[in-house]
Amino acid sequence: MMKNVLESIQTPEQIQHLSKAEQNQLAIDLREVIIRQVSLNGGHLASNLGVIELTIALLATHDFRTDRIVFDVGHQSYAWKILTGRLNQFATLRQKNGLAGFPKRSESAYDFFDTGHSSTSISAALGMVRAMRNAGQSGRVFALIGDGALTGGMAFEALNDAGMSGAPLVVILNDNQMSISKNVGGMSKHLENLRISRRYIHLKTIVENILLRIPWFGERLLKLLQHIKQLDRVVLRRSGVLFEQLGFHYYGPVDGHDLTSLNRHLKNISEIKGPVLLHVMTQKGKGYSFAESAPDIYHGVAPFEVEHGVCAVGDSSCTNYSDIFGQTVLAAALQQPAICTITAAMTSGTGLQKFAELLPLRFYDVGIAEQHAMTLAAGLAAGGARPVLALYSTFLQRAYDQLLHDVCLQNLPVVLGIDRAGIVGEDGETHQGIYDLNLLLTLPNIEIICPADGDALKSAIPYALNQNHPVALRYPRGAAHRAKSQLDPNNFEPQIVCEGQDCTLVVLGTLLNSGIDTAKQLKQNHVTCEVISVQAAKPIDLSLIIASVKKTGYLIIAEETVAAGGFGNSILPDVLTQAPTTRFKLVAIADEPLHQGTRSQLLHDHHLDIDGLCLEVMALLS
Repeated sequence: MMKNVLESIQTPEQIQHLSKAEQNQLAIDLREVIIRQVSLNGGHLASNLGVIELTIALLATHDFRTDRIVFDVGHQSYAWKILTGRLNQFATLRQKNGLAGFPKRSESAYDFFDTGHSSTSISAALGMVRAMRNAGQSGRVFALIGDGALTGGMAFEALNDAGMSGAPLVVILNDNQMSISKNVGGMSKHLENLRISRRYIHLKTIVENILLRIPWFGERLLKLLQHIKQLDRVVLRRSGVLFEQLGFHYYGPVDGHDLTSLNRHLKNISEIKGPVLLHVMTQKGKGYSFAESAPDIYHGVAPFEVEHGVCAVGDSSCTNYSDIFGQTVLAAALQQPAICTITAAMTSGTGLQKFAELLPLRFYDVGIAEQHAMTLAAGLAAGGARPVLALYSTFLQRAYDQLLHDVCLQNLPVVLGIDRAGIVGEDGETHQGIYDLNLLLTLPNIEIICPADGDALKSAIPYALNQNHPVALRYPRGAAHRAKSQLDPNNFEPQIVCEGQDCTLVVLGTLLNSGIDTAKQLKQNHVTCEVISVQAAKPIDLSLIIASVKKTGYLIIAEETVAAGGFGNSILPDVLTQAPTTRFKLVAIADEPLHQGTRSQLLHDHHLDIDGLCLEVMALLS
């Protein structure tokens, strides 16, 4: 049995000297390391397992001290990290102060562009190659993009520009027929027509490899067959591949798990001038049977048992917010035919799986296209429907102009389900949901509700569906633990949950339980804290808060968002106008990138846990 090849790799350039057998063993070694580490730390598994051979082939055929690569989204960069000098750090993956789960320029000279969101790679790579050309530098730039990310409008915009640029840009289309869920739309259908079948791709690869073994004649025959195939596609069928019509040299489909074929194609395209698109077929989850059979479940996973593939679960007795959202919207839709739902390739993640199954004609998965999703919702609302658009907070940012221009300015009754609002954790700064509230607060006509617990979210959904203006519902990731104080579920105005004389503590949304526990802990130090729960961030009746601060003279506002331009800043001018002698403190996320770590670690760092809030209260009082 061949020794572990991975441990012998000190620099990525060494991969260029490995034999075919050693490259295949390296793929095995990488899969073992990635599966083991993701089982311990959690992370993106299926997507990373699918590009291992492709990563090896890229490093075997190109020198990335002169060439560059941009990973779209970055879900598939684990093998790249390991092979570019970070094997010894890989145990820290997604941990605080450890390796990021996505490409990060600050980590390595081999990470050329920070990513985390979809459909950006072609634009970034084209910018890089133009900058290199202007500076007189040689080298190609690769954009590795999945077929799911190709559904994003930004990717189409970049293809349109790049195709006629003449730039030495290589777009590698990693086609696994998946984003997180199964891909949808016209591009998916076009790629299906190109790929024909996996059996065909496998047979094509075998024939090509046999022909290449025939001296002199074989390579020429292979080129002739490729020209005939291109002639059939362009002339006889009178419809060239979309990418060729845009100006790319198109090659493929290629078996993404055959290293011989990958190496040959990647070497050959180096000789071609102008933009190239290499279409590579891969299997998401390759090499781990559980991930192969359920790539959507193993896209992003919590720690699990390798042998059984059983994902570790938290508090199974507590429903999560996404499920509550999906179940409540479905129940309302079964009673009201006008209700429909929209998601951007996040059906299961946003809790809409059951809705899609039971009401498929009123469910729209638009692919990774948040801008389109928002204006689609506006069009549905203008046409008399009651659309509910479910997005993660971090992806809502991508549709900000459409939210303002198409929804809010027209005052259309669109309901936004903003999932993963607040601190998300291990995925790092590109995925933290700490900016949406700051963006929403400046928009006209929109109502913003931050439910304190799952029961409040249940009540907020039918309320939102009956309004004639936009309503945003913000709720976090994970289990919907019930509030420790009884709240009126139908009242979203500020409510006093703990009475006190020494300080007013205003807590936004799901920080309610932390506020209650803070008051209990402070009471042991003979400090009574009046805790006010706020669920409606906009519009808000401030009379209760003003009355409280006039009594206590001290105000702390705690929110799981960025402090600059957040909820606290939005209400402070009015509060201080009425109670000008109030001493106050905003406890929120600092105005800087929020890096990875567990949710509890990050809450602690920003004094949004019980200990931190107690320190803030005592510091203000002293």
